[in-house]
Amino acid sequence: MPKKHELTEFERGEIISLWKGGHSERNISEILDFPKSTIHDTITDYKNSEKISAAPRSGRPLKLAERDVRRIVKIVKEDRQQFLDEITKKFNDGLPSPVCNSTVKHILHSEGYFGRAGKRKPLVSEANRKKRLDWCCERKEWDTEWDSIIWSDKSRFLLFQNDAHHWVWRKPHEKYDVNCLIPTVKSGNQGVMVWGYFAKNQLGPLIQVSGSIIGLVYIYILENHLLPFYNNLENNLQYFFQDDNAPVHRARRVSQWKEDNSVSTIPWPAQSPDLNPIEHLWDVLERKVRAHKSHPKNIRELMVVLEEKWNNIEPEILINLVNSMPRRVQAVLDSRGNPTRY
Repeated sequence: MPKKHELTEFERGEIISLWKGGHSERNISEILDFPKSTIHDTITDYKNSEKISAAPRSGRPLKLAERDVRRIVKIVKEDRQQFLDEITKKFNDGLPSPVCNSTVKHILHSEGYFGRAGKRKPLVSEANRKKRLDWCCERKEWDTEWDSIIWSDKSRFLLFQNDAHHWVWRKPHEKYDVNCLIPTVKSGNQGVMVWGYFAKNQLGPLIQVSGSIIGLVYIYILENHLLPFYNNLENNLQYFFQDDNAPVHRARRVSQWKEDNSVSTIPWPAQSPDLNPIEHLWDVLERKVRAHKSHPKNIRELMVVLEEKWNNIEPEILINLVNSMPRRVQAVLDSRGNPTRY
């Protein structure tokens, strides 16, 4: 896409050098990806002035010195969720000539900082960051091994979803920086808790869960839902079952049940929803429920719609999610164990 900014002296020099080398304006435009009108104007200015630098422009001089710009950026970095009024007030404290919000906003924009909706991600403790990193280092060469994992998790779906955004000041590449994320919190809104699981080539049933899941309840779910699914898989002894580190999943009686029924598990790093592809399956389900023509009015209707949409999830979605595992692992390695875009 053609660039739209004031040319630097180096860029003007490139244009003039190519022109002097016999290139046409159209050819220079294609080489440097500048609009043809920009190429023409730059060459015309050079012919008239024999200078590469741009002519001085009139206008109001900058009100702030470079150290003031650095101070504004420092204030923003201390708390990315501040309102513009707060940033301006902090900056003006002790100044003989205060500036307005527009000036501060202009400076922030010129430094590459814009107000954006913060991405919601669970924060990762330092200990779990290291565990996530180690887990991914051990599996960075995995490929088809991911095809033999049964992914599981539970999720809560609300009757009335809160879509409110929390805004942060950030640069475009800082979208998933730790200090630009919004920690996720549990909602008290009315909804339904479900538990589900899938493998690359097959989707398990969606199970409604009421109340707290204790050891006996979890064993009942595994016995009556997971085990039939597991036993029907071809070469099922090659499969590993994934569940997270919730205390009930690691309870002694649950571990004994898994051992008695030859259900092998994969160790799992805490605070790692971005490594579990079923999290994106919940997103798919959420979008399908929201797109349903008549929105559910109560828990019963919500569960009916959830089951209908779940059972109609396209097989290629499951395949694509499992195929994303090498990229998820690499993303965690690149972030040194911190939250990723997944």
